[in-house]
Amino acid sequence: MEYKMTDLSIKLALALLLGLAQLGTCLAQDKGTLTPQALPALADAANPDTPAKALFGRADKPAPLATASIGFYSKGCLAGAQSLPDHGAHWQTMRPSRHRAWGNPVLIGFLERFATNAAKASGWPGVLVGDMSQPRGGPMLTGHASHQIGLDADIWLRPMPKHVLTTQEREELSSTNVVRADQLDVDPAVWTDGHLAVIRAAAKDAQVQRIFVNAAIKRALCRSAKDQPWMRKVRPWYGHDYHFHVRLFCPKGQQGCEEQEATPEGDGCDASLDWWFSDEALHPKPPTEPPPPLTLAQLPLECRRVLEAR
Repeated sequence: MEYKMTDLSIKLALALLLGLAQLGTCLAQDKGTLTPQALPALADAANPDTPAKALFGRADKPAPLATASIGFYSKGCLAGAQSLPDHGAHWQTMRPSRHRAWGNPVLIGFLERFATNAAKASGWPGVLVGDMSQPRGGPMLTGHASHQIGLDADIWLRPMPKHVLTTQEREELSSTNVVRADQLDVDPAVWTDGHLAVIRAAAKDAQVQRIFVNAAIKRALCRSAKDQPWMRKVRPWYGHDYHFHVRLFCPKGQQGCEEQEATPEGDGCDASLDWWFSDEALHPKPPTEPPPPLTLAQLPLECRRVLEAR
């Protein structure tokens, strides 16, 4: 649940964190439900003040349009989405009741390729895939500010079990917190070389733009993989102690997709990492007021067509 940010703009990062506190959470360990209920129809769907998340959160099928990631990762939508099958040789999707296993076909292709590479590199049976996007992308009713254009995916920091999970297990199994309680480092009783190998496998994929991890995880990676070129992609961000967040580049030829700024030069193991362990970062002041939710009018114009396509 990240906003657009420049990695070097630490003050902006803090300001965005304060807003996130009011967005609600949808953490990796939150359980799903075995009896999902359809949301009631909106009485005021045409009202311009209706939050876009209330509209996109009710779309249960992809827009029957040409595939397109439209807008920015935290301010856009998705046409022609595909769903990731609930399991493959080296992956399984989690929390099916959330209905968030959708993405641009390039994300589906990446996850299938990455899962195989990650299993081979780590010795894990495979990976557990958390939230991707909704069928038509857009803002979500709970949790993430990003994941709106089908190019983001959460990967749990827990190895995939060797058996095919039951629906109940997919809804209720928890991920693993690999960070110490004081947030200053990883938990040595939990963190393994396998975790490093899985993150490295994702970061070395050419389609990956950046990866968000807890700062404690970045600190652990810096001890083991300092100066490695792929470390440039791995950026510290709040939360992410149960999962890491993979973000892909905009697909070639999709003009309406807004690319994020390039990651800074270097491995990110410099003084900029130290700030994340300061009191300002670890104990931010609470927000004074919640940020207003996005409306449909604030999204790219094409998102109205995506939402209304039948």
